[in-house]
Amino acid sequence: MIAASIADRAPRAASAWRRGLSRLRQYGPGGYLLGLLLRRHFQQAGVVLVRGGLPLPSVENHGGRIEVGNCAFFQGVRLECWSDALIRIGTGTYLNRGVEIVAGRSVVIGRDCKIARDVIIMDTDQHALPDGALIVRPVEIGDRVWIGARAMILKGVSIGSDSVIGAGAIVTRSVPPRTVVVGNAAHVLRSL
Repeated sequence: MIAASIADRAPRAASAWRRGLSRLRQYGPGGYLLGLLLRRHFQQAGVVLVRGGLPLPSVENHGGRIEVGNCAFFQGVRLECWSDALIRIGTGTYLNRGVEIVAGRSVVIGRDCKIARDVIIMDTDQHALPDGALIVRPVEIGDRVWIGARAMILKGVSIGSDSVIGAGAIVTRSVPPRTVVVGNAAHVLRSL
C-alpha cells in the first residue's frame, strides 16, 4: 500500500517539475528572483513572480499579516497593511500594474483572480470623517473574480466567486456570485 502511494506521487511530482521548468522558460529567472526578494515582506508565501519593469512592487506592513499563494505581481503594485490587519491573496491570482490594496482590518482575495491595472481595493476610508470615527469594514473577494482597470472596491464589500467587475466601476455594495457589475457606483448588469 505504501509502495502504491509513492508510485502515485511520482507522476505528479514529475508533472509539477515540468510545469515549473516551462514557467521558468516563459518568464525567465529574473522575475522569480525578484519574487524571492518580495517574499521577505510576507508572513506566508508560495512562489511569487514579479513581472514588468520599474517601479517594483512595494509593501508597507505596519504590524499586520500578509499571506499570498503562488501569485504574480506586476510593476507598481502597492500593499499597505495596518497593525493587526490581514491581506490574503490566493494561489493563481495576479495583480496588474498599479494595483493598490490597503487593509485596516482585512482584505481577502480568492484563488485565480485577475485584477487589472490601477485597481484600488481598501477596507477603510483611511481617515475619520469630520465629527466621526474611522470606519473599517473587511473586504472579501471570492475565487475566479475578474476586476477591470481602474475599478475601486470599497470598505465592507464582498464579491462572490466567478463575478466580473467592469472597468472603472466603484463597488460600494456586495456582489452575489456569478454576477457582472458595471458603472459608478456599480449596479447589476446581469446574472450569469
